[in-house]
Amino acid sequence: MKHVILGAGAVGGLVGAALAEEGEQVTLLVRPETRAQDPDSIFLERPSGHSEVRVHVDTKFTGNVHVLWIAVKSHQLVGAIDLITTNNFGIAAIIPLLNGIEHVALLRARFDHARVVPATIAVEVERASPGHIIQRSPFVRLALSAIGEQRLEGIDAKLRHAGFSCEFRSDEMTMLWSKLAFLAPFALTSTAAGRSIGEIYADDTWSTRLESAVGEACGVARAEGATVAREQILTALKSLPDTMRSSMQKDVSAGCRPELDAIGGAIVRAGRRYGLDVPTTRELIANIEERVGKNLL
Repeated sequence: MKHVILGAGAVGGLVGAALAEEGEQVTLLVRPETRAQDPDSIFLERPSGHSEVRVHVDTKFTGNVHVLWIAVKSHQLVGAIDLITTNNFGIAAIIPLLNGIEHVALLRARFDHARVVPATIAVEVERASPGHIIQRSPFVRLALSAIGEQRLEGIDAKLRHAGFSCEFRSDEMTMLWSKLAFLAPFALTSTAAGRSIGEIYADDTWSTRLESAVGEACGVARAEGATVAREQILTALKSLPDTMRSSMQKDVSAGCRPELDAIGGAIVRAGRRYGLDVPTTRELIANIEERVGKNLL
């Protein structure tokens, strides 16, 4: 199959490299002004070893691909999809791997509803430099909406062979909110505290804030119709490697714009729709806003 990856960062590079290793045709779609710095290969470091694969790099989307994977930062989405022509009939499936939840409605308003296959990915991965991707977590967990199961036939097996856990979910709302109710408390607390998950649990004040944020996110998720369990998410957080840091925390440390609105703001806005206050979430967001300054927001 032919795949185009929109967003050649950490997640996009990881997915692209995994697919290329499995014999798929992979094109990284990049901005014209960055083309010179993007090599025609991806060097991937994983806990299980390292590899280097060839990929195609382009600045224009020509259509006629089986899968378009969208792996940009949430605040880059609107500009990024302008690289995609309005005639999207050459795309069998569009898979967004963004943090947050509100991007799905935006993409379905822009493209055919059935072509957009919501997905979530859980992994600690970073781009050390263009074409150099480091997967730090021992896992890559990919969940895909069952709406795309026929269009993506065989891709799930190849990704499993590449070391991903991969499954189709019939309940999109639960799939998306399960990720957000896990990610948002972790990202917001780790970024506000400037600590790894192990350091958060070693401090009663910060661990209490984390658990409170999980409770708030789960309450909002249930109001949205998702089936999420607070205790299950807390167990998953406690099982993370002690040294694990969130991508938001890494972005702030690197002086990059964090996905604060897509991750934290989505919970605040959804809570407001149902009359649910989320004071710990709001407090953590305000702490991060104060810390990074308006120039990054």
